[in-house]
Amino acid sequence: MVAASIGADVPFALHGHTAVGLGRGGDLSPAMTHGEFHWVLATQAWGLSTPAVYGEFDRQVAAGDIVAEEPRISEAVMQALMAGDPHRLGAALHNDLQGPALALAPRLERVMDAAHDAEALGVMVSGSGPTVAALARSRQHALAIAAHLRAEEVADTVLTASAPAAGATVIVP
Repeated sequence: MVAASIGADVPFALHGHTAVGLGRGGDLSPAMTHGEFHWVLATQAWGLSTPAVYGEFDRQVAAGDIVAEEPRISEAVMQALMAGDPHRLGAALHNDLQGPALALAPRLERVMDAAHDAEALGVMVSGSGPTVAALARSRQHALAIAAHLRAEEVADTVLTASAPAAGATVIVP
């Protein structure tokens, strides 16, 4: 797939709506959802090397600090999406690369702590980082979390987004 050769997240941006991806992100399956979910994304001007994060993951597995499991679709996430329940979704959020990303960039914990202080329903490192995603109860709550993160000066850019969102339209001349 051409989109996956550009970047692991590109197929999802083209697909849009709600999808579940396993592995590198090119293998997407549509997911049924009800309602809207409101997110806050805290980004950094500096990057975090994806190969380095995977290397740290492998190191932590070899050291016995974490257990590598076969990627699978979380039943708890799917049930929360179907129910349109942001509280259940927040409780079900998980990213296997979060621990390794935090080991390489411990300052991301300040972002996560600030989002928790603003009562985000769930907070996690997005992908291999350094973006942190926080789930809010509502659009207004997302704006409040974003304002708190800006006031705490823990991120270079703070954005809000609502999902699901339509995918991109590709126009071929």
